[in-house]
Amino acid sequence: MAPPESGSRLIFNADDFGRSESINEAVIQAHRSGLLTTASLMVNEDAFEAAVEMARLNPRLGVGLHLTLICGHSALGHDKIPGLVNEQGEFTDNPVSAGFRYFFEKGLRKEIEAELEAQFRKFRATGLSLDHVNGHLHMHLHPAVFKILMEHAVEWGISRMRWTRDPFWLNARLASGRWFYRGLHAAIYQVLSAKALRCLEERGIKHTAWVFGLLQNEEVDQSYLLKLLPALPKGDVEIYSHPSTSRYKNELDALVSPAVLALVQKLNLPLIRYQDL
Repeated sequence: MAPPESGSRLIFNADDFGRSESINEAVIQAHRSGLLTTASLMVNEDAFEAAVEMARLNPRLGVGLHLTLICGHSALGHDKIPGLVNEQGEFTDNPVSAGFRYFFEKGLRKEIEAELEAQFRKFRATGLSLDHVNGHLHMHLHPAVFKILMEHAVEWGISRMRWTRDPFWLNARLASGRWFYRGLHAAIYQVLSAKALRCLEERGIKHTAWVFGLLQNEEVDQSYLLKLLPALPKGDVEIYSHPSTSRYKNELDALVSPAVLALVQKLNLPLIRYQDL
């Protein structure tokens, strides 16, 4: 599908598919009745199997792998990766400490590699086509993690990946408040995405030109989308959020909003999946 005259095509993605029943319900509702084209699957969480069944019943939904190395559960047991998880198979909920440990503790690299391989293997066992790869809290761009992913890109079937690049200059025009959070995250991922770009291009791994959602954490709502869509830069775009029928219902409401749907049509913005890039 060729880009329209505006030069933009849209992927609307939901992260955390499989984490809970409320998230699963929101994903399917947003896909069937709204704008959602893809979802990123957490293979180690409680509602994983239900999410897989829902995906099979909705074959137009592109399903990717939402790799988890923090704030979630592991595929391997504590005996296999004792440096990463507690005895209950839980990663730390502190992304800052995890980021430093994964970078400086070289002995963890083999455990990270083994856990990533197990998550890819668990995804393959579903029989679903791998639409894309990304990471919970964007951990896929962490230098240690990204290096492992690139080393195994062919083996693990990585052909499309989220390139987290949410432009601060545009976000600052559209939203206000939480300036420290937004500025810090924009700076961190400007550096990480720049470092990753050459590797992605050398390996022919496809990605969008822009990703929106990082700087709007929990607030990718109707108001934001109505301001963002007319201001989109040229190039393929991913807009991601965390819709649910409970905690982030505002983000679900945005994806099924008649006003947002009408604006997408008015602007002639085709909806695609990563596999359509």
